[in-house]
Amino acid sequence: MDFTEAYSDTCSAAGLAARKGNVELLKALIKKGHSLDIADNRGWYPIHEAASHKTLKCLRLLLQAGSLTSGVELKTFEGETALHLAAKHGHLKIVQILLQAGANPNAITNENVTPLFLATEKGHIAVIRTLLKYGARINGSHSACLWSVVHQAAYQGHLEVLKFLLEKGADKESMDDYGITPLFLAAQYGKLESLRILVQHGGNVNCQTYDKATPLFIAAQEGHVECVELLLSHGADANLYCNEDNWQLPIHAAAQMGKVNVLEFLIPITDRICDKGASKVSPVYSAVYGGHQECLKMLLQVGYSPDAQECPLYDCLSPLCMALSQRFSAIPILLKAGAVVTGLHYSYCLQYQYFHLLQFLLEQGYSLPSGSHLAGIIKYGLLSEQQFKHWLPHLLLAGLNPVDLLSEAWLNTAGDSMLNFTLEFTNWKRLPLVVAQILHCRITTSSWVEQTQFDNIPPLTHLSRLKIRSTLKSERLRSDKFIRQLPLPSCLHDFLLYKDVLKLYGIPEISENREEMEALKSYVENSEN
Repeated sequence: MDFTEAYSDTCSAAGLAARKGNVELLKALIKKGHSLDIADNRGWYPIHEAASHKTLKCLRLLLQAGSLTSGVELKTFEGETALHLAAKHGHLKIVQILLQAGANPNAITNENVTPLFLATEKGHIAVIRTLLKYGARINGSHSACLWSVVHQAAYQGHLEVLKFLLEKGADKESMDDYGITPLFLAAQYGKLESLRILVQHGGNVNCQTYDKATPLFIAAQEGHVECVELLLSHGADANLYCNEDNWQLPIHAAAQMGKVNVLEFLIPITDRICDKGASKVSPVYSAVYGGHQECLKMLLQVGYSPDAQECPLYDCLSPLCMALSQRFSAIPILLKAGAVVTGLHYSYCLQYQYFHLLQFLLEQGYSLPSGSHLAGIIKYGLLSEQQFKHWLPHLLLAGLNPVDLLSEAWLNTAGDSMLNFTLEFTNWKRLPLVVAQILHCRITTSSWVEQTQFDNIPPLTHLSRLKIRSTLKSERLRSDKFIRQLPLPSCLHDFLLYKDVLKLYGIPEISENREEMEALKSYVENSEN
């Protein structure tokens, strides 16, 4: 419920008199026997009005009235006593009067908040001194989240209050319900001077929360450079892991959150075991995951591997796999740094329909998919069948053996056009027996409309094309350039490049993604790491 509003028509006459400081009216009301135990919509009694609005004489009248219900322990609906309200507003004299009248300095609200905590929140050091003098406990939790007064002083940046509390013996290592200490809190929110005071008073710079996070980790994550510098200068350990299962260090937090200035401090002092060590996580993954190119470039420039180790945490075999799955902007950076490209990455290109990237990888001469990686090509190739004109021609023209694609799934589920196009790159009368059998079954059990020439022996020209292309091998077939340089008529160049087949299937000579592919090529070739 929201008890923050006060409506005048819900407040008693005595409450209104106390609020306005009308001593004579309050005296008259008390003399006439008006009730002092009527609360408004917030549960405020006249004593709360007097304490909150600093009406000293009215407060004394209420206390002198002797009524139990006008006592100092009355609470609002939120559990606040008059002392809570006076402490929050810094009304020192009111606080003194209430304490002298027996108010409990350790009373708690519904949220377990104490008067000392409220005074600390607002930086009322005189009130804090008075509360402590009358027995307010300085240690222990002072709020529902288990924050102590040291937490509050550090968070609010009340430096004089913070120093005073620490000098009075306040626990600098107190922890909230997440295991967060005041020093950690100061690092988290960039409260540099609070952090400095806590460090100077012996605060543990390597404390860890319940999830193992350290002050250095959180400061790196939030990008508080000066806090990072201060922590490091006082012995913060950059190699203290912050998650036993996921194995994260401050360098990971900085890389993932794009904190370049922090990363510069952490790179020289972080153990390189996190780069490629088994069961560890390279910060290269963190930079890719966060999509921060400058951090990624910085890590690669100082020697972090673009390949790193397999990463179960992100379910990725390499940073390039992660980049392909979610952070396309990191791909050219990783390629420029020499990331190893395997057949698996072609599968990613098909899965996420990066057809221009697939074309680029082929033209750069990276190994064609083979072995176990063919399963991914077949799976995602069939899922991308509607766009096969944008990717299948590039794979086959680059030298991928079409028979490797003719699995049972491809033969049975590929559409007529894609299947026919694949067969155009084969000697369709010399296919493996199992392939021929499946094709025969498809003819008899489906409406497959095959090209008429597949019923005949391939012409000598086609067989010659297959032979020449197999002799050239895939390394020479990655682009048109090599074939165009052969000492042959241009019409034969076109024939070796399957221009007749491409035209038959309505496949454009230049991919719709060519412009993007060229941009990618230019970036990888010319950009700095």
